[in-house]
Amino acid sequence: MQHLLHTAIQASLEAGKRIMEIYENEDFEVDFKGDDSPLTKADLASHRIIMKHLEQTGIPVLSEEGAHLPYETRRTWKKLWIVDPIDGTKEFIKRNGEFTVNIALVEGQKPVLGVIYVPALEQLYFASKESGAFKLEGITAYSTLEEIISKANKLPIAIDNKKYTVVASKSHLSPETEEYIKSLEKEHGEIKTISKGSSLKLCMVAEGVANEYPRFAPTMEWDTAAGQAICSFAGKTVIDHKTGEEMLYNRQELLNNWFLVK
Repeated sequence: MQHLLHTAIQASLEAGKRIMEIYENEDFEVDFKGDDSPLTKADLASHRIIMKHLEQTGIPVLSEEGAHLPYETRRTWKKLWIVDPIDGTKEFIKRNGEFTVNIALVEGQKPVLGVIYVPALEQLYFASKESGAFKLEGITAYSTLEEIISKANKLPIAIDNKKYTVVASKSHLSPETEEYIKSLEKEHGEIKTISKGSSLKLCMVAEGVANEYPRFAPTMEWDTAAGQAICSFAGKTVIDHKTGEEMLYNRQELLNNWFLVK
């Protein structure tokens, strides 16, 4: 497993470097996919770099920007990588820095390894069954896995939250989510809400900055798989609103149900 974590971290950092070159120095056109979600050349450049690394592992890859093979094929996969080359493309286009590179390894429908890199902030979140969950600040290049783990902070980090804190989406705050946050006030008193883009919301719960992340709006498997691994190995849960159980992956329907992270 650790050699796969090494590969995923290396891929995320290399993709992040290229994303930042485009973000800081190049004009990028925005195309729109069939579902009206935006696509830039940075998404495609990141996808190509990540695929170059992950293909060497011999494990199949489900990437937002790759071919989505039919479930009849995917259901035979015992293991797969689930990748979002840029999670938060809308935040990338707005140039607010709140976008991430997401790479997860899923085994038996459960995320067993996750890497989330935040290129604009030079932050790396990573987790595996063997090691636990970590956050490392100020990283732009890969050294060795041992060095990265030795410099990183284990998650969750003890944070003294004076108020019960809920993190919510910057681009997709649904009325149901607003209603849920109001309902928490009866239990916890005044609620502090933080608005964030991309999978940073999952990272904030894993880290301990936020107590909960309710998501009562659409997401896809590649938006959440890496973050769920990081949350799980930091002792948090990502519960599927429909099943009441931990969210599963490589499903027939790649669209996630609503979920709650806490």
